[in-house]
Amino acid sequence: MYDDGLLACTDSELIIRRYYFPWGSAKRIPYSQIRGVQWIPLDLRTGSWRLWGSGDFVHYFNLDTSRPRKRVALIVDLGRRVKPVITPDEPERLVEVLNAHEITVTRS
Repeated sequence: MYDDGLLACTDSELIIRRYYFPWGSAKRIPYSQIRGVQWIPLDLRTGSWRLWGSGDFVHYFNLDTSRPRKRVALIVDLGRRVKPVITPDEPERLVEVLNAHEITVTRS
């Protein structure tokens, strides 16, 4: 379905690898728990240089050393205060997979 090494989509869940600090274990999110996803441009203000963790205690980034070269981030709404922020290598392709699982992706 989708797998770029740090993010993967299976038949039932989104897997965010290198999520938890300091061990970097994966976060597994069943599609049924995702309320929606927001597509945002990635720049200095939105976290392009945040390699891991959170700067505002709301948006949490998995470890991605390639993030400074990426231009798109996806914020995953789980209905909780902390929202995972992912930076896929192929954002359009990941959005297609999420849409196939009836997850709405909105663009800002």
